[in-house]
Amino acid sequence: MCSETAANETAQLRRELSNHSAAIAKPVHPDTDPAVARFLDAVWMERGLSPNTLAAYRADLTALSRWLAERRLPIMQTSHKDLQDFIEWRVQTGARPRSTARQLSSFRRFFRYLVREAAIEQDPTAQIAMPKIGRSLPKSLTEEEVEALLAAPAVRDPLGNRDRTMLEVLYATGLRVTELVNLRYGQINLNQGVIRIVGKGNRERLIPLGDEAVRWLIEFVSGARDEILLERQTEYLFPTRRGDRMTRQAFWHIIKRYARKAGISKGLSPHTLRHAFATHLLNHGADLRVVQILLGHSDLSTTQIYTHVASERLKELHSRHHPRG
Repeated sequence: MCSETAANETAQLRRELSNHSAAIAKPVHPDTDPAVARFLDAVWMERGLSPNTLAAYRADLTALSRWLAERRLPIMQTSHKDLQDFIEWRVQTGARPRSTARQLSSFRRFFRYLVREAAIEQDPTAQIAMPKIGRSLPKSLTEEEVEALLAAPAVRDPLGNRDRTMLEVLYATGLRVTELVNLRYGQINLNQGVIRIVGKGNRERLIPLGDEAVRWLIEFVSGARDEILLERQTEYLFPTRRGDRMTRQAFWHIIKRYARKAGISKGLSPHTLRHAFATHLLNHGADLRVVQILLGHSDLSTTQIYTHVASERLKELHSRHHPRG
């Protein structure tokens, strides 16, 4: 009898802990319109949705809800004209086409959800065209600039050795910075020279590392990593001095610091080495679909922008060597 009581208490405790964990993880919307809150709860349950995307939905729909509330219009009764007026107001207050397009994308998903749930009959976004936005070319580095950046860390220092290894892996694989800082020790196979990545939308891909990146990884995990951790333990491949996972922002500061040291003056982004990886592969004749797979792009059109970067680079080299064309 005692064992049965103990088992029941254990089961109850587990349920309470499970509910508590769910309450912590679940987004809270204290001042959000009930319809928006239901939508956010529904998309939160979807696998592969990033926290940034969820935050963008919340911000976009909150902005629309407040604008409508000022006009005493409930969001559930939003009309085609209401949305047009809101977009026009956004443009007049200085919103850029890319920002407006993102908001409209959020609205479409929200109102289509309401139609599916039979909460409304018609989608007010149905006849609204996306604003035309020019795709800006990603900023890349020349191969010489990449070499200078890779050589910038002082590799005799354990943290410098870590930073050099991270830069080598980033350039060798084209990982997103978020994927790099979240990389766990169990995701690398140094014998086969590959890493396993689960990217956006829970899509898994295997990426070859290349000899140079493998060499730096072997050196790092057999020496500098233990010096950084001392007696601490972590599953993350590239720990900080405190033994924690490095943040995306911290690595961005590292890139900027080494770029200054390498004498690189052009504007960079956290994805600069990812862009360089793709561009240089195409410069050397890699197939576009292979680059798409390595980058983890779901749509080939996303990868195609790098062909423009590569062609611009070739034009630049041609004009430099043949100034008269």
